[in-house]
Amino acid sequence: MSIVNLGLIQTHATDDKADNLRRTLQLIRDAAAKGANIVCLQELFLTPYFCKREDTDLFDLAEDVPGDTTAQCQALAKELGVVIIASLFEKRAPGLYHNTAAIIDADGTYLGKYRKMHIPEDPGFNEKFYFTPGDLGYRVWDTKFGRIGVLVCWDQWYPEAARLTAMAGAQILFYPTAIGWLKSEKDSLGTSQHCAWETVQRGHAVANGCYLAAVNRVGTEEETEFWGQSFVASPYGEFVGKASSDKEEVLIVPCDLKAVEDFRRIWPFFRDRRIDSYEDVTKRWRDRD
Repeated sequence: MSIVNLGLIQTHATDDKADNLRRTLQLIRDAAAKGANIVCLQELFLTPYFCKREDTDLFDLAEDVPGDTTAQCQALAKELGVVIIASLFEKRAPGLYHNTAAIIDADGTYLGKYRKMHIPEDPGFNEKFYFTPGDLGYRVWDTKFGRIGVLVCWDQWYPEAARLTAMAGAQILFYPTAIGWLKSEKDSLGTSQHCAWETVQRGHAVANGCYLAAVNRVGTEEETEFWGQSFVASPYGEFVGKASSDKEEVLIVPCDLKAVEDFRRIWPFFRDRRIDSYEDVTKRWRDRD
């Protein structure tokens, strides 16, 4: 099929993990009822964004992937005939945890998982304390509704991640996200930070000739005001769907996958890459001495 409807679930989270799951499963039902084929949830949808401080008790929030939550998503995906991308806090082993996205096909099959590769450490975003960097690489999955790639939040700033995922054939890049302003920075940097976040991702869509979907949460959690404004960008970087800044929302965005092929024929960036000249990109920095 050429036209695929993306369903972006933008919501809030409370301390009640069971209620967050219940509400989100209902929102997936709502998305399917509106015609969604692929439904993507926000980053760590089962909980508030807990990385605002370092607290060993919060490791209790983690779970097996696949596990109980993925099983519930698998059953719902099969019932509704939709692909589901679910972002979870994965317990891999005692003391070893990942920020992980589970990918479930429309027949309920668990296709696999992506572990977040780039882990930030900033005021209010203390993720290095909780998450081990991913070790599965940049992956794609052939789903009933197209070949998709999944990256997570901080990965959004790295063109290498988008490029390698697109090079594996992804027609759509999905980014489950939890990003917002710290109250102390909003007045001075808020507009600029949000502009940068949208712009860099729209650039990934253009540079790779694919669709890109970023799914963010809403609401204020302690000192962090999440941006919402989940969006889908076309291969030309145009907004083809965008949610509000402060409301729980099920955003449905139709995407014509034929546009990916058409774009890449007109602007064949992959053909013209000078792969013989990129060796230094694997270095940390190009030192002068």
